[in-house]
Amino acid sequence: MSPTACLPRRLLLIAVAGVLAGCASSSALVTGTPRPAIAATQVKLYTQPPKKYQEIAVLESSSRNSWSFTDQAKLDAVVMRLKEEAAKLGANGVLLQGTANQTSGAIGTGIGSGGISGSVGIGVGIGTSIELERKVGRGSAIWVEEE
Repeated sequence: MSPTACLPRRLLLIAVAGVLAGCASSSALVTGTPRPAIAATQVKLYTQPPKKYQEIAVLESSSRNSWSFTDQAKLDAVVMRLKEEAAKLGANGVLLQGTANQTSGAIGTGIGSGGISGSVGIGVGIGTSIELERKVGRGSAIWVEEE
């Protein structure tokens, strides 16, 4: 295959990579000193502050683009993404500060009908809409010191 024949495929791959990068569903604002990255499975979730810890970053995450449909699955996606962001910064804990539902759009459909008889026009329509929600979460990436 010639190099020019591969150009459309390369452009497609670059476009897909760009779209996926633009779909980031978590972010971190570094407020402390990051450490070497660890595995996300080593990050523990805290709902109350541990006795001795250092804050590394403020984290935000959402269930956007997670293909999760139930509230529990969306919450699980948010927590996993918070842990992944924390792990990248070397944090061994996430201090959860809160979660919420966020409207992310709606899907609608409708049916209409109309007719004209003489000089009188009649129209009838029926429609419905379903609101789409995602979960969002906020927490702190923390380094918990062993006691």
